[in-house]
Parts: sequence; structure tokens; C-alpha cells
Amino acid sequence: MTHAIRFHRTGGPEVLVWEQVEVGKPGPGEARIRHTAVGLNFVDIYNRSGLYPAQLPSGLGSEASGVVEEVGPGVTDLKPGDRVAYGASPLGAYSEARLIPADRLLKLPDGVDDKTAAAMMLKGLTTQYLIRQTYRVKAGDTILLHAAAGGVGLILSQWAKHLGATVIGTVSNDEKAKLAKAHGCDHVIIYSREDFVKRVDEITGGKKVPVVYDSVGKDTFLKSLDCLAPLGVVALFGQSSGAVEPLNLGLLAQKGSLYVTRPTLFTYAAKRENLVAMAGELFDVVKSGAVKIEVHQTYPLKDAAKAHADLAARKTTGSTVLLV
Repeated sequence: MTHAIRFHRTGGPEVLVWEQVEVGKPGPGEARIRHTAVGLNFVDIYNRSGLYPAQLPSGLGSEASGVVEEVGPGVTDLKPGDRVAYGASPLGAYSEARLIPADRLLKLPDGVDDKTAAAMMLKGLTTQYLIRQTYRVKAGDTILLHAAAGGVGLILSQWAKHLGATVIGTVSNDEKAKLAKAHGCDHVIIYSREDFVKRVDEITGGKKVPVVYDSVGKDTFLKSLDCLAPLGVVALFGQSSGAVEPLNLGLLAQKGSLYVTRPTLFTYAAKRENLVAMAGELFDVVKSGAVKIEVHQTYPLKDAAKAHADLAARKTTGSTVLLV
């Protein structure tokens, strides 16, 4: 029998249940895959809590790796036995096996193992659109990255450094500061005891930065605006501290004709050709060694509730993988 983590009501980690599910044969344009590893992401908490509504009862998770078991009619570029991964799919990754639209699957190249793939697809593809599309980071840029020791943070800081940028990262404690420093951050600010606006001003000699990558939200957003040079961009791609309050757009004018965007991977990767191109760039920087993907925590898939509690309590660093 196949099992999956599902939730029948929204709420805390306790709503997650391990139950038997029926996985049928793939329909047109679908594939059935057997998972080997599943990625844990903060967006999973948003789905579970109801912040991002899902039709209940619901599966959970949008990132995993595994092996194709069967393909449906019309699927020509995948076959049983192919190693695949995905990071932008309908909910349902927290499962031993599932059906999935085949156009969301990416063949894994040699040299990228299943656990690494599950740790990097959503976070790595997110990094790709943030630093290659939302704001195209270039050599000589100085950028500000919040949650620099998180899953996206560790990938983004390495990749930005590889592109020739100077990376300023914020973290909550000394242990995370060491981790961020080891993964490409040139300057690390411990925001629990330092004013990051003041420190960014000092580091940049008053010039500030062209872009702030902010996944924290409520606690950082307004101060993130204060770190921007004129015409700068805040890319608000998460809200781990809560939703940002409604914004008086006049502030953007006052602070230097600033831009704010609330991007999502699902928008950037909606077209198959874009998804494939983004993944190609990600695989290239990982295979070259420019970006190292490290799994810092693993949990059995059936213990997803414990993993969610630890992630919300900021007890984790970097990438966490649920093993099937």
C-alpha cells in the first residue's frame, strides 16, 4: 500500500497525518513516480496553516526526487526507470508515490544524487529566478540577503558570489553567521543584536544596495526599503515572520523611486521551456562545484510534523530532506 502525509484541516504540525492513499495509473500527460526523497520548504507551512489555501483534504509539498514507474498517453520524453526531480508542481510531494504532470518533471543529470536533488530543486530554481531574472545580479554588485543561513540563502549567497557580487547576509545567531560566512557571505549581520540598516550603510559607504532579497517579511520589510539605493528593488519572496502590512506607495517615492515585487516560482516556471532553461542553469552551477548543496537535516517522511515544528522554530539550517 502507498502512504502519504495529508491534512484534513488547516492548523499546526499536528494536523499532518500519515495515511494510505490510492495512486492510480497515469492519465494523458501524466507520469507516476516513486519518490526517494522529498524537500522541506517554508511554503509547506503556509499551505498547511491555510495562509496559502488548498482544497481539503490535501497532500503537501512541491519538491521531490524519484524514479518514473509509468507514463501516460502522450508522454514521449520520459520512460520508466528515469531518475527525475521537480520543484514546481501541484501539492502532493509528501508521498511514497504519486501522479504528476509530466511537464513538471526534470531528468536528473549524472552527478546529482536523489537526496541532493530533493534539497535543491525548489530552493535552487527560486534562486535562479531571483538572481538571474527578478534582479540580474552582476559582477561588482553588493546585495543584501535576509535569512542567509536558510535553504535558499545558502544557495543564493554561493551563486551570487560566483557571479562576482559582494553578499551581505543577515542571520539570527553566531552559529548561523559562521554557516553564512562559509557559503559566500562577505559580511554577516546578526540582526538580533545589530541594526542591519546601519550596518549596510557602513559596509557600502552610504551607497546602499540595488537589491534586497527578503523572505522574512513583516519583521524586516520596511527596514529593507531603507537599505536600497535609488531605483532599488525589494524582492519579497517569503514571509516567515508574518505578512507585510499594507504599504503606503508614497513611501517608495520618498525613499528613492523604489520597486517592490512579490515573485513566485510558479509564475516564473509556468512555461515548460522556462522551467527547463532555469533547471539547466541550476544543474550547471551545481555540477561545476560553484554551488554546493548540503543537506543539514533528514527526517523520515512519516515524521513530517516534527520537521515542520523544527523549521518553524528556526532550529534548522540550510536544506532539510524527508526520506521515503
